[in-house]
Amino acid sequence: MTRLNMFINFVVNLAIDMLLVDSNIFINYLRGYVPEKAFIESIGKANMGLSVIVEMELYNGVLNRNEYVKIKKELLGMIRIPINEEISNTALLLSQQYALSHQMSVSDTLIAATALVFDLELLTYNLKDFRFIPGLKVSDALD
Repeated sequence: MTRLNMFINFVVNLAIDMLLVDSNIFINYLRGYVPEKAFIESIGKANMGLSVIVEMELYNGVLNRNEYVKIKKELLGMIRIPINEEISNTALLLSQQYALSHQMSVSDTLIAATALVFDLELLTYNLKDFRFIPGLKVSDALD
């Protein structure tokens, strides 16, 4: 295990109730939607896991510099989880297993693998994209 992996495991274990949050939740938060804003503020950004894939999805959707700056500012304090070898290997297994039956996108596969590797609950509004994966804790409940 690399030092980075050991550090990430340490941080994830500190945040006992940490959630991995999908981009659709962050998008609504950034738009100022009350349920998502209240939820993220109530549990605190330090308890939010942010896959680097989700971060990339958010930046890929920016329309101007103001949105870019807003995203960068709002993501401060969240725990960024990079892609490591274990996530890559898990994602590859998921791709192989579900290539024909579910046609998972590359980003969803990497996000699911991140949640599995770090045993995090994935908060998303796209339950259909993830609920078929055994062992993956997935929810759309903002409570």
